[in-house]
Amino acid sequence: MLARLTKAYPDWGPTLDFTTPLELLIATILAAQARDERVNEVTRGLFRKYRTPEDWLRVPQARLEREIHATGFFRQKAKAIKGAAQGIVDLFGGEVPSDMDSLIRLHGVGRKTAAIVLGAAFGVPAIAVDRHVARVAERLRLAAPGPDGPEEGLRALYRKKDWVRVTWTFVLHGRRTCMPTPACPRCPVIDLCPYPFKTR
Repeated sequence: MLARLTKAYPDWGPTLDFTTPLELLIATILAAQARDERVNEVTRGLFRKYRTPEDWLRVPQARLEREIHATGFFRQKAKAIKGAAQGIVDLFGGEVPSDMDSLIRLHGVGRKTAAIVLGAAFGVPAIAVDRHVARVAERLRLAAPGPDGPEEGLRALYRKKDWVRVTWTFVLHGRRTCMPTPACPRCPVIDLCPYPFKTR
């Protein structure tokens, strides 16, 4: 299945623009309930101005809210960015940590955000479950029972070295083919899919 998805989506990989782990962390926080293209437009200017956790802490809250307004939920996101930056400074000497347990200690950083940063910025095997990954895993019956079912199911099924590729091929499959109303006729894994409500 993964081989087919990889062939179908050869452009798999993160679609957020970043050059450092901190930039990816900030961009991923901003990407909640926002399109990656919009986030990239916003971060293009931000990342030129704010390069360190201390830079993010110095910018006034109201100004940061204005600068990220276009990504939606700007008040919550500004608080999350500042909280994460404070944690990076206070707990990790100003460096973004490169392990799951440390990343999720940061304010506003959950397992999905941490997994994206680990896989894309540090090359550490991790599966990030967003709504697309969850939908695809559930339709293909790859999710284990329970709230962490998609992540647990995929981790059990695939080798660690493939976890990052699993994340991004599933994301693209969920965005382009296996949408809420799926485009089943063009699905590269339709013959493997037990989903009972296929479209024609």
